[in-house]
Amino acid sequence: MNNTLYAERRARVARAIGPDGIALVPTAPERPRNRDSDFPYRHDSYFFYLTGFAEPNAFLVITGDGRSTLFCAPKDLEREIWDGYRLGPAAAPDALGVQAAHSIDELESALPQLLENREAVWYPFAIHPGLEARVGGWLNRVRARVRFGALCPERQDDLCAVLDEMRLVKDAHEQDTMRRAAQISARGHVRAMQLSARMLREGRDVREYHLDAELLHEFRLAGSQFPAYGSIVAAGANACVLHYRAADTPVRAGELVLIDAGCELDGYASDITRTFPADGRFSGPQRALYELVLASQDAAVAATRAGARFNDPHEATVRVLSQGLLDLGLLDRDRVGSVDDVIEQRAYFAFYMHRTGHWLGMDVHDCGSYVEPSEVGQVSERRDPLSGEVIKNRPSRILRPGMVLTIEPGLYVRPAEGVPERFHHLGIRIEDDAIVTEAGCELITRDVPVRPDEIEALMRA
Repeated sequence: MNNTLYAERRARVARAIGPDGIALVPTAPERPRNRDSDFPYRHDSYFFYLTGFAEPNAFLVITGDGRSTLFCAPKDLEREIWDGYRLGPAAAPDALGVQAAHSIDELESALPQLLENREAVWYPFAIHPGLEARVGGWLNRVRARVRFGALCPERQDDLCAVLDEMRLVKDAHEQDTMRRAAQISARGHVRAMQLSARMLREGRDVREYHLDAELLHEFRLAGSQFPAYGSIVAAGANACVLHYRAADTPVRAGELVLIDAGCELDGYASDITRTFPADGRFSGPQRALYELVLASQDAAVAATRAGARFNDPHEATVRVLSQGLLDLGLLDRDRVGSVDDVIEQRAYFAFYMHRTGHWLGMDVHDCGSYVEPSEVGQVSERRDPLSGEVIKNRPSRILRPGMVLTIEPGLYVRPAEGVPERFHHLGIRIEDDAIVTEAGCELITRDVPVRPDEIEALMRA
């Protein structure tokens, strides 16, 4: 990525914090897994968004005059033999476009001097454990100099408020990276679908971890650095557990498999869910329920466009699902009433208990408010018909071109009184990633089939 884009982002931060402000942005720490072994390192998203620098043990300072200073690990040839190459402070300005760079060992002594005579200090609240205390310590050292004329920042502000708004709308580079991540993830899903059908045709034992391995293989083969989150590979009744993790449950012919998995590429996530018959052929009840979920997703996609509200796709999904639950006999009309009654009383909640989407970007559940900032003061109250809780409603976010969100309706049918047995233990979710456009939205994850006939044809191949 061109360093100019990172410099432009840092300049936007400098303008937002004002000429007398200072912003502090640490990256993520390394985390030990066990003795002499760390978890695979992943940078902090805010830090990477402003620097493109993926090394651990680093810290960024931006001042209101537009100057950026990076603190990073010093060159150490002996440690580099063990831990890998370090950029080092001398090379950082040219490589990253920052104005100055120093060893991370100088951070404690340098920060009080940088904070001195600033009006406000900005940093991400509630993200980095211990950061607030460190800032407090640096400020105390500034206060110790007030008798010599030093001024101490009087305000501490949450930098997330600035960065979240910046990250919410993706630029052309970000969109391109997310398209490539989506293509890689789609290929992983295709491989897992085909492997399931092929192994069952050959009479082999198939487990959830076999399909998980196929996903991971494709992600890394195509250059993805990590899975964007822990992959969900759920066979049979496991699909009714929303955050199930791939284990050793057998994948059996005649059952459905739900896979929710996506890779991370160059710091950006993808997020795809597909539900398919393990052996490549939907049964009648499976297809009926699947087509209902797909119809609800089609309605949500049609509602996703610039100028619409974030809640519009969810409301479109709920209406289609509610009508379908009545039509299929999963909800008793004599007991729950009309489709409007189902929606008002949230009778669908037993089968559909999550929202239809979330922001997507550097994090799989990306940052950004779901409330329209210009309308945050418009508050109404309602009482939830299921919990009795009083809920405050505010107008949901107005969608703008470049925002990226998931569209992921689902139905999860557990055995219960009045629920037709033919639908028991069926869990179905269909999820695609959408870039909002002026005319509608661009689905970037459709390289993996979604129509039931196309899924069956793919799995026969």
